[in-house]
Amino acid sequence: MKNKKFNIALISAATSLMLAAPAVVSANEAGDILVRAGLAYVKPDTGSATAYLDVGNGPEDLGNKLTVGDDTQLYGAIAYFIDSNWAIEAIVATPFTHDVALDGGNVAEVTHLPPIVSVLYYFDTSSAFQPYLGLGINYTFFWDEKFTAAGYSDLSLDSSVGYAVQAGADYYFDDALFINASIRYADIQTDVTFNAGSTPGSSTIDVDPMVYTISLGYKF
Repeated sequence: MKNKKFNIALISAATSLMLAAPAVVSANEAGDILVRAGLAYVKPDTGSATAYLDVGNGPEDLGNKLTVGDDTQLYGAIAYFIDSNWAIEAIVATPFTHDVALDGGNVAEVTHLPPIVSVLYYFDTSSAFQPYLGLGINYTFFWDEKFTAAGYSDLSLDSSVGYAVQAGADYYFDDALFINASIRYADIQTDVTFNAGSTPGSSTIDVDPMVYTISLGYKF
């Protein structure tokens, strides 16, 4: 609930700024560099993954379901323009920590980073509002996986490589300073292993989060 209220407030503030008087903005050019810093809200797929236990005859579905919670962290991005329309962008963030629930009750925490490199296409608008679309690749690695509930141990999540798509827009206050908002989908799938007591368990989780960002930026 706190995350939802926080992100609604951010969106409201961004909307108010975008409705301000438009600025006179120079068109993007080859060699321009955009730097952004702000907040990223990661909301994993609300679906659930099946957990299996190896009870002696191979993995057996015992009806347990795993889900992954959301998180908000600081993030930064840098984009380099190849020409007036095309740019290459890389994003990083402070580590995201997610609660992992088994049948609705939190049992574990995992930390991950999903750096993404994308190719962006900016539309010609000749205005302060500059929308774009992006396609890229993400590499997600997990660490500090730990159970918070008794009876489980040895949690491990494999790294993941997948695509990412996004839509966003910059809104300029002058020729250099702007605010940015974006929405992304990242294809993230991880194989999970753990022990339930002395019994090995496994699952495959389609994390597949939506990533919402709001940031301030500067064009050099």
